Amino acid sequence: MKKFISWNVNGLRACVKKGFEESFLALDADVFAIQETKLQEGQIDLDLPGYHSYWHYAEKKGYSGTAVFTKEEPLSVFYGIDSPDHDCEGRTVTLEFPDYYFVTAYVPNAQPELRRLPYRMDFEDKMRDYLSSLAGSKPVVYCGDLNVAHNEIDLKNPKTNVGNPGFSNEERAKFTELLGAGFTDTFRHLYPDVTDAYSWWSYRFRARENNAGWRIDYFVVSEDLNDKITEAKIHTEIFGSDHCPVELDLNL
Repeated sequence: MKKFISWNVNGLRACVKKGFEESFLALDADVFAIQETKLQEGQIDLDLPGYHSYWHYAEKKGYSGTAVFTKEEPLSVFYGIDSPDHDCEGRTVTLEFPDYYFVTAYVPNAQPELRRLPYRMDFEDKMRDYLSSLAGSKPVVYCGDLNVAHNEIDLKNPKTNVGNPGFSNEERAKFTELLGAGFTDTFRHLYPDVTDAYSWWSYRFRARENNAGWRIDYFVVSEDLNDKITEAKIHTEIFGSDHCPVELDLNL
């Protein structure tokens, strides 16, 4: 059994001051991915004994950034998706293990008025092609802040958010395309009808207190792993960011 965790920490230095290391140890994942680290190399002293660490920093300071911590040393590590337009923002890390690939991503936000939607759409197409190419050689576990609520069940107030960043028709359609390319939303695979299951809440309007949230953090796997999915969890009890960690357990 392998336990995977993904968490958008919305600034790792801030999250560390709010109990990141305690939560990390308590979750005891085999592979733990984080997004939106918002730091550069040497800006944090993080002691996670028993884990190998791999960081992808954005060129722009205090922006984006991803990292993966793993108990098992990978066969290889790749940063980015071989796209110069996107790889400068530190958005992806891929670890190759003997039986699967593990990929984490911080998908670009479309921004107010969908200003960055074209950039986001290009990222989605390149990421889907990249994941499909990996899946051609071995199964893929893909996770991260994918910055989209796929269906109305995946956010508290769908009617008032239609067309907003993260719930535009274009972004939702790209997630549908990803699933159509041979991938599975693991949480919905196990819990197709569960409502009020969210992983992100605005800091405004007491949204988390009222559970007025969005499910935008995912574990997606290539379909050849569907029969190995044993559990998918959303750790709403864990604080420290405006996102909470999400979990996937696979019988590998």
